[in-house]
Amino acid sequence: MKNFHESSHEHFIAPILIATKAKAANSVVAVTPQNDKLLFPINSNIELLGKVLENVLLFITGNSIDRTQWEGGRYCPTPTIIEAAMALYNGHSVSDISRSDASAINLSQTSEAISEIILCSKEKHYKSICFVTGVPGAGKTLVGLNIANLHSDESNDLYSVFLSGNGPLVAILREALTRDKLRQERERGVKKKKGEIMSAVKVRIQNVHHFRDECLIDDEKPPKEHVALFDEAQRAWNLEQTMNFMRRKKNKPNFNQSEPEFLISCLNRHPDWAVIVCLVGGGQEINTGEAGISEWIESLNRSFQDWHIYISSRLIDSEYSAGEVLTELELFKNVVHKDELHLAVSLRSFRAENVSLLVKQLLDLDVVEARKTLDNVNAKYPIVITRDLVKAKKWLKEQARGSERYGIVVSSQAERLKPHAIFVKSPMDPIHWFLDGKEDVRSSYYLEDVATEFDVQGLELDWACVTWDADFRYTKKGWEHRSFCGDRWNHIKKPERQNYLKNAYRVLLTRARQGMVIVVPLGDNEDPTRNSIYYDPTFDYLKEIGFAII
Repeated sequence: MKNFHESSHEHFIAPILIATKAKAANSVVAVTPQNDKLLFPINSNIELLGKVLENVLLFITGNSIDRTQWEGGRYCPTPTIIEAAMALYNGHSVSDISRSDASAINLSQTSEAISEIILCSKEKHYKSICFVTGVPGAGKTLVGLNIANLHSDESNDLYSVFLSGNGPLVAILREALTRDKLRQERERGVKKKKGEIMSAVKVRIQNVHHFRDECLIDDEKPPKEHVALFDEAQRAWNLEQTMNFMRRKKNKPNFNQSEPEFLISCLNRHPDWAVIVCLVGGGQEINTGEAGISEWIESLNRSFQDWHIYISSRLIDSEYSAGEVLTELELFKNVVHKDELHLAVSLRSFRAENVSLLVKQLLDLDVVEARKTLDNVNAKYPIVITRDLVKAKKWLKEQARGSERYGIVVSSQAERLKPHAIFVKSPMDPIHWFLDGKEDVRSSYYLEDVATEFDVQGLELDWACVTWDADFRYTKKGWEHRSFCGDRWNHIKKPERQNYLKNAYRVLLTRARQGMVIVVPLGDNEDPTRNSIYYDPTFDYLKEIGFAII
């Protein structure tokens, strides 16, 4: 109610637990430390309920509530991708679980536009590819899961599969859906093995590399799916990376296609129709060999000019790195631009829609605009900075309420955080980190294991601690990009690797739904790998933008 019920935002909310047979109850009325009109849960039994209500009314202040207006307020839930996936697979529609405010093109509209393209392609017997764009946290993955869930009947030729090369995301979604289904079956008194449920889930959410390998086995047979939804399509491998992998791992020394070209060719095997949906994140390429969206377009131009192309009207924006290759689309007969294929508003940061814009401005060194955006963001979405990791952990715990998840995220290149007990190369299990509770030392709540950009991309926390190392340093001349090797920091000189590092911080800084703390360590002048001059300018830059210091 506090976060998602429109007409409850500004009123006091008093949660009351009524244990009907309790002999006594601790019915203390008190506001939470955030002091935002949400009270601590109040215990009551039947006898005390009247007194509890009376005490609450004496405690609070404010205007009378118009019951009709309050009841008419919109409920606009913004679940995490894990919660959303469980809701979809339990029979809810995407409109049930997404915001419906007029400020954004709704997820429902995007899903409907894709469904219409799928039906048209089937009825008119042609092959289509869609490029869906969106800001970080806008719900691109959710759109893909929704389409796959709508067409999950293998006997129907609209049967669709959701594919992702993001291993942690696939593993976490599969485990969450399996645990949820297992819980439901047990509540119904039905005994089922976890492995049996997991097998059914795996068919619907697949790793893109598993799909690719199945298509390699028989290089002429079309896949059983007519519709394939590729999450984070910009991360598909370029020609060099694909050829190298095929030679080393698949014993195919003469393989000569990039991953996008091969994946399109797999769907192209269908004699009648097929649809590929590419879900594209801006500035999200974070690993060697990731081709960006331009390789998909070049592949179409080289080999599949008969395909119909539907593109988001925002694919031209700089963060999607499509560049000049978009001019190649002019060679195609069937290209349609659709506004509905862009998701402009972040659902992740439901408290402030402009967090992704602020992060873009911060990384682009646009101080003036970042200050303006921060003024807008700060009212609802706290972002603070500190030099002290202990203070940051304390701040996280103070902000989070109930089951709100918090954790520490760092760059995969952040190798000199060891003095702060952050071992970036230490293996962590993203399933336990994202799904287990506060009692489990492997969970994010314990603030011991940390997640990197590879673990968290496509997922989210309620509150995040971003710990900033000397791999990505602010200087008056711009960002410096470093990689720690042996006993020293080395310059990263390749432009594409510099871009991966910048995008890694973009991913880390856009994971939190409700707020974040950024830690820039003080450094240690007695340690040449952690000299304070590596850290101080970055902290001063963040301070110049206007972030509050704790």
